[in-house]
Amino acid sequence: MNKYFKILSLVLAIFSFSTTTAQESKWYKGNLHTHSYWSDGDEFPEMIMEWYKDHDYQFVALSDHNIIAEGVKAKIIPQEKIYQKAFKKYLKKYGKDWINYRETTKGIQVQLKTLKEFKPLFEEPEKFMIFKAEEVTSYLDDKAVHMGAINIENVIEPQKGATIVELIQNNLDAIKEHEKKIGRPVLQHLNHPNFTYAITAEDIKQINGERFFEVFNGHPYVNNYGDSIHDSTEEMWDQVNIAYHSMKKPLLLGIATDDSHHYHKFGSKWSNAGRGWVVVKSETLHPTNIIEAMERGDFYASTGVELLELKFENNKLSIEVQAENNVNYDIQFIGVKKGSTKSEIFQSINGAKASYELPEDVIFVRAKIVSDKEKENPYQKGDTEVAWTQPVSKKQP
Repeated sequence: MNKYFKILSLVLAIFSFSTTTAQESKWYKGNLHTHSYWSDGDEFPEMIMEWYKDHDYQFVALSDHNIIAEGVKAKIIPQEKIYQKAFKKYLKKYGKDWINYRETTKGIQVQLKTLKEFKPLFEEPEKFMIFKAEEVTSYLDDKAVHMGAINIENVIEPQKGATIVELIQNNLDAIKEHEKKIGRPVLQHLNHPNFTYAITAEDIKQINGERFFEVFNGHPYVNNYGDSIHDSTEEMWDQVNIAYHSMKKPLLLGIATDDSHHYHKFGSKWSNAGRGWVVVKSETLHPTNIIEAMERGDFYASTGVELLELKFENNKLSIEVQAENNVNYDIQFIGVKKGSTKSEIFQSINGAKASYELPEDVIFVRAKIVSDKEKENPYQKGDTEVAWTQPVSKKQP
């Protein structure tokens, strides 16, 4: 009997541990596209990290153009009063012992703090984490190809290419090679494909290894919604995934980002913080866990809508919104049927909870949750808060 009870106790302990481990996964909010004075942003990285931490983000990627916050770099503060005032605020906050600056004939010159220096001011286990990142930035004539590289070790030099497809592929390959070299996961995402209308769905279809792209970017010049002759990023997303599914490639996953550059001027003409983010279901707030969770598709993108539940089990996609008082929600299940060349809304449910079971004739489905709550400081006037889940395919028994 004693032996029996010992075995039973061991089984119960293992079950209890497994259950506890499964329940430990939490939702972490983060922005994967942020700029500072290290490239073309207009604020010191310490002030930026402070903003995100104060606004309940758990992780941020400082992704300046073709540079990491390392080494020595100085910034001349613009003469405009708003930036002079911002410097005084920075100086008051961190003090002369922290800030190395001097007066020059061109203005106040400030030595920027490195990632190694400012990370310890903000990072806390399970509360806040800063990714080492870069926006790998390249051009073909006047067409821009920008790619986020998250959790890197050193600067990845932008690659060249004779065509847009070649340019994307060469940069993607360079990021993947860097990942292999450093021996840890690196998350790569294709940024704002409609910026300068450089990238089309046809281009992305030809890329090998592309897993993430920005379905929403908060910069005013990125053309998220397309125009009369260009597809929106959402339309591109579905078009690419029709092709990827037919080629048996993993489906392309969509993220939302700020692409924040401007921290002192606000409105639709400026690229401000707080416009788009991802919420990731991960075991811990650790770079490897966050990236692996995103690669599994365990996240959603948002401009304001929060979810209480998001799961895909037994070929059923289930959604529950963290509903706000006096706000209405429309949960749209969007996907593509076998043999079709375009996506459609299969089901639209007004409310905070809905589910959709994939029938045999649907190749993939995703959910878009549209609220009637107007977005504060929107990307475009009239925008309401929205969330996007990742596309899922029917799993065969």
